[in-house]
Amino acid sequence: MSIMMLAAIGANGLCRAAAAADSAVVFIYHRFGEGAFPTTSIRIDQFEAQIAELKRGGYTVMAVPEILRRLGAGETLPELAVGITVDDAYESIFTQAWPRLKAAGFPMTIFVATDPIDKGFRDYMTWDQLRILVKEGVTIGAHSASHLHMADTSEERNQGEITRSNARFKAELGFVPEIFAYPYGEMSLAVRSEVKAAGYKFAFGQYSGVIYAGADFFDLPRFAMNEHYAELAKFRERARALPLPVKDFSPADPLVTKNPPNISFALAKEIKDTDRLACFGGDGEALAVTRDDGRIAVKLATSLPPGRFHLSCTMPAGDGRFRWFGAPFYVVKR
Repeated sequence: MSIMMLAAIGANGLCRAAAAADSAVVFIYHRFGEGAFPTTSIRIDQFEAQIAELKRGGYTVMAVPEILRRLGAGETLPELAVGITVDDAYESIFTQAWPRLKAAGFPMTIFVATDPIDKGFRDYMTWDQLRILVKEGVTIGAHSASHLHMADTSEERNQGEITRSNARFKAELGFVPEIFAYPYGEMSLAVRSEVKAAGYKFAFGQYSGVIYAGADFFDLPRFAMNEHYAELAKFRERARALPLPVKDFSPADPLVTKNPPNISFALAKEIKDTDRLACFGGDGEALAVTRDDGRIAVKLATSLPPGRFHLSCTMPAGDGRFRWFGAPFYVVKR
């Protein structure tokens, strides 16, 4: 956490508005107006309402690379800074999302898995469409070649996917992206190391939380949007969220080796009123939280099923806002 953020936290642990200048909320979308896929698509009327909220609600929508550059350099951000990302390069991004974002003057980042583009998959964009977006200022990020489960895959294959993806970007767009998004948001310490070694500067997951100056830049959260979570009140709550700085999180590796994992962490000492902290599982169920000698433990009632699981912890921050922290887990599918 930066010095400015620490100074903005009062004795009651609530963060004044100035602290928002050291954090930003990033949203993730996939499809737009594709009602056959409600878990990954958002209705057009929902998306237009969110754009209207971002225009009138005092937010500053920024290019994601600029948000990350400023945070990495210790520079301040505007209050209520927001970034918009989209994964998988579906055609509705080109036909539905970008025209509306462009008209509003909002930048966008797309994380592209290259194989579906190369194979001409139905409902995906083409390289020609991606070139148009690049010319219009859209940021392109990497998302592997085949959109594989990297946390459940060998290092050799992951490296091959990254190499193949980068070669296709270079050939078709003339550059290699500097930012990465883990497919499905799944990761492990090993995968993070592989992505970092490949030369990317930042990497995003797909779990709830706020990015801030003290965050791990290869484990960055994003709030997911789809038809079920796109109500304007929920969107506004997330867009106004503040970071909940966590340290010494255990287990350190998102790849689950002990199931259920023993989850515990400490909060920055400036954060008070920890009795108001609440934690939730991936489907929104409340989890048991205990406090002992400065550490917070979160108990899972049962073992996690194969696949991904997201932990979210929140606490009130005053003025109707919430602090928000999230952590991803992955159980190997065997």
